[in-house]
Amino acid sequence: MAKGEETKKPKSRGALRRHKTLVAYSFILPNLIGFFVLTFIPIVFSILLSFCEWDSGNPIKFVGLKNFVYMFTKDRSFRIALVNTLYFTIGVVPITMAISLGLAILMNKPLKGRTFFRSVLFFPYVASLVAIAVVWMALFNPDRGPVNNILIALGVSKPPRWAASQTWALPTIIGLTIWKGMGYYMIVYLAALQGVSRDLYEAASLDGANKWQQFVNITWPCVTPTTFYILMMLMVSTFKSYDTMYITTQGGPGEATKVLAYHIYKMAFENSRFGYASAVAMVLLAIILVLTTIQFKCEKKFTGDM
Repeated sequence: MAKGEETKKPKSRGALRRHKTLVAYSFILPNLIGFFVLTFIPIVFSILLSFCEWDSGNPIKFVGLKNFVYMFTKDRSFRIALVNTLYFTIGVVPITMAISLGLAILMNKPLKGRTFFRSVLFFPYVASLVAIAVVWMALFNPDRGPVNNILIALGVSKPPRWAASQTWALPTIIGLTIWKGMGYYMIVYLAALQGVSRDLYEAASLDGANKWQQFVNITWPCVTPTTFYILMMLMVSTFKSYDTMYITTQGGPGEATKVLAYHIYKMAFENSRFGYASAVAMVLLAIILVLTTIQFKCEKKFTGDM
């Protein structure tokens, strides 16, 4: 009986392990199915479609590299959208990170009503983009907006036309994007700051370190991993952003606010050039993958040196 029991135990343990594995897979299976159907298959189809011509009404026609050649040699809108995307990213990412970190440091202090101010700063992120965009465009209305009224009262005879100007349209959208996103990244930075021991600051104060020295030698090194995470998330979100432009300016005036993601949308759903839109999407995907890879390598090197 003892030997029989010994031979049954490994089988029962194996069956229990298999049961636990099946239970675990059953929990993640819906997510895997959703990812496979809604993400993986469309990506593969888009890669194949980038080498074809298709207007959704006629059969798919293989054209090789024709879409990519046209994109880099003849499509002026693509070059404008690429430059606008880089401009938009360079404008949004560093300013959002700087403001979010500054607000997080301020909200981490024992201020009266800080919970209220945290909620106010976080509210634009959870609010509807349409509502936020309407409020922002009303504030910067070139004729009746309070921003221009204040500038006129301060003596500015010809204030900017903001979203109605080809020069100021993209900076206006950059400001809207920063305003909407800074509250979320403030919370992320705040979580990192609350993990920093107060003893480090007290010891630094006793050694005579001022606030700037404490920031450089304590705060910044401690939030560096969080900074890389925020940098990666902001880079990806800005490169694939199109909804803000669609709601506010529709890529105008002219093509002043047309970015790559909005260019893909127009090519696919307005011009029915799904093959060419897929080719532009592959270029955008390649840019994001390259930047993400560089960020990961920089993070490993920087954290390794630390």
